[in-house]
Amino acid sequence: MVSKCGILKDGSKPKVLIARQVPQEVEEWIGRHCEYSKWEGSGDIPRSELLKQLGDVDGLLINREKIDGELLDAAPKLKIVANISVGYNNFDIGEMQARKVLGTHTPNVLDDTVADLVFGLMLSTARRLCELDRYVKAGRWNETVTPDLFGMDVHHQTLGIIGMGRIGRALAQRGKWGFDMNILYHNRSRHPEAEQRFDARYCTLEELLQRSDFVVLLAPLSPQTVNLMSGREFGLMKRSAVFISASRGETVDEEALVEALREGRILGAGLDVYRKEPIPPDHPLLRFKNVVTLPHLGSATTRTRLAMARMAAENLLIGLKREIPPQCVPELKHLVL
Repeated sequence: MVSKCGILKDGSKPKVLIARQVPQEVEEWIGRHCEYSKWEGSGDIPRSELLKQLGDVDGLLINREKIDGELLDAAPKLKIVANISVGYNNFDIGEMQARKVLGTHTPNVLDDTVADLVFGLMLSTARRLCELDRYVKAGRWNETVTPDLFGMDVHHQTLGIIGMGRIGRALAQRGKWGFDMNILYHNRSRHPEAEQRFDARYCTLEELLQRSDFVVLLAPLSPQTVNLMSGREFGLMKRSAVFISASRGETVDEEALVEALREGRILGAGLDVYRKEPIPPDHPLLRFKNVVTLPHLGSATTRTRLAMARMAAENLLIGLKREIPPQCVPELKHLVL
């Protein structure tokens, strides 16, 4: 259910719906400036419940809920949507432009945290940490660890990064200076700073796939990146290579990935994102012991989630004054000019 929590009754105060769980201090800060209601249930607010609560709402604080014509029809007073996420592919930009609704996101604050998790996926997959943890807990460890349990090195290997944005550069830093890795990257355009700082080499996608020991997909979701990694691309990778996906699930053809794993065309995979989330429990990707699967928690540390919620709330209140929030998505900034 949604419970009313605001104590401010002044009609001049904007009304906000907090449709995600946020830290108490962020909720209290919003309450000092707005009337607000919040989602009290566990997990995501059901779409039907969300639509019912939007009739008199000026601002909306969310995570990945779809902002489309249907929702905007139910929210005639809505002025701004603040995403607690770096991505904003849940925004129907055309509909928001037509209704003059601002949208913000939370870039930068989670870059290092996500890069840490991506590197954790690399280590876990290459060194088979999850598999070996289950091996020990099942009481199967004896005095001799045989070669069939060995993993692969991460240090001094070639790291191929698809998408040299902020997170890509944070990952390159860890690979270059922490593990002496050779850095290749593919991006829409070259990144001279990454080339200078990390000795990263720009190359075609085909060359990156053929030469990398770890292929990390960090490209944002767009019409051009849907199924960016498909059967052809997995076929170009080394049989000894590991694939890591931590951007958006739609960038990977999961059927092609399953086939590549089943046929031994790649060594393994580490995944934090999926085409459908939560991933169905009968999904074939969950049956491979050489695949590490995480529940889309790249930014999930207490400190980072607090910083993201603070940033989203600050953007929300600035936008309610019809000023340009610092993290307004580029396509919507002109709405307040």
